[in-house]
Amino acid sequence: MARRSTSFVCQSCGAVTSKWTGRCESCGEWNTIVEEQSGGGVGGGPAKTKATKGRVVPLVGLQGDTKEAPRIQSRIAELDRVTGGGFVRGSALLVGGDPGIGKSTLLIQAAAAFARLGHRAVYISGEEAIGQVRLRAERLGLADAPVALAAETSVEDILATLQDGEPPALLILDSIQTLWTDQADSPPGTVTQVRASAQAMVRYAKKHGTTLVLVGHVTKDGQIAGPRVVEHMVDAVLYFEGDGAHQYRILRSVKNRFGATDEIGVFEMTGSGLAEVANPSALFLGERSNNSPGAAVFAGLEGSRPLLIEVQALVAPSPLGTPRRAVIGWDSARLSMILAVLEARCGVRFSQHDVYLNVAGGLKINEPGADLAVAAALVSSLSGLALPANCVYFGEVSLSGAIRPVAQAQSRLKEALKLGFDKAFCPQGNLKDRGKSDFAATGLEELGEFIAKISAKAGSGREA
Repeated sequence: MARRSTSFVCQSCGAVTSKWTGRCESCGEWNTIVEEQSGGGVGGGPAKTKATKGRVVPLVGLQGDTKEAPRIQSRIAELDRVTGGGFVRGSALLVGGDPGIGKSTLLIQAAAAFARLGHRAVYISGEEAIGQVRLRAERLGLADAPVALAAETSVEDILATLQDGEPPALLILDSIQTLWTDQADSPPGTVTQVRASAQAMVRYAKKHGTTLVLVGHVTKDGQIAGPRVVEHMVDAVLYFEGDGAHQYRILRSVKNRFGATDEIGVFEMTGSGLAEVANPSALFLGERSNNSPGAAVFAGLEGSRPLLIEVQALVAPSPLGTPRRAVIGWDSARLSMILAVLEARCGVRFSQHDVYLNVAGGLKINEPGADLAVAAALVSSLSGLALPANCVYFGEVSLSGAIRPVAQAQSRLKEALKLGFDKAFCPQGNLKDRGKSDFAATGLEELGEFIAKISAKAGSGREA
């Protein structure tokens, strides 16, 4: 009888070692090495089988007849936007998010929408009992939707159940970390089991033309737990983000083989489930004060969607030897850079002041085009002068103090005009192709020029 051997697998990156160590040499993570059986199966390396001769694969050119990927729309506009116009048949999607953020709520609503359109939708839960899922569906008013429901974690049992009837158009597995297969000799949730279970389910989806949605747990850093190879196996990776203190949720696409990446869909958590937000800019500017210094409206861009977001800054004299720098919703290193540029290039001193920066509504901004809006909010708070209520700001600030152009300036200005804004401060390079517009856009080349305009208005205001 063959002797079973053991191996030690890192649960973060999937690296295999011959002995246990406290720190993985591949990814550098601590306490992620777990002992797993490696005799046979998926997790045990190559099996001793007779070598077979491979077949000849035909090679083709890049040119040829191509067809648009067939899609099924869920009629949930924000969800269809993020997926690129609907779910592609035979595709696999991975959805991640913090616990309790609303992943299961969103997916049960999507399954009910598919079923009501006449498509077969199957929802398999590995974390909740059937009664719990039914209670959620009843609370959301979806109990009458013809969704096929099951609570199972065995991959073999799930595949046997699916092959017993007509292949579903949508298959939701909640979650991939709870599945296990007989082909791997490891407990559920380990790297070997997650990889083997995901591979088996993706193979079924590709073969039968089923849209597969996998729910993945996230780590404390917000990344999807388990091996990164699962993200490479699927066609799209979606993150469901939000803050428990706010009612809105954002579905963000970070990978999509059939659509644009960095696309977002905005939802609002209500008592009856997740509701679509058709105009997110109005949501983020809902309770804005027009006469408060330190507030600037940033005309941003998330994917192909323009958004107007309020950036709030508070600059106060510091009683400490080392002033505080606190940031919520933006990059703290980028704030330090903007403060350094304002001091070195514009002569605005913040060395004796505490600086607090906040993005209203809890949204996280990753775009460098927010530099000008942040600088405007900081100078406004320091001088005590409120910025014009009908003005938006966007532009990237370089270390030399120059203001660099940003992408899709026209979309930003159109969104601002739609919400009642008629003035803008933007890079000079973005005014070349503006054409005729009702917008009074002021082009800027240097940050010092912008600070001079604000200082002039402050001086005239004090004289009045």
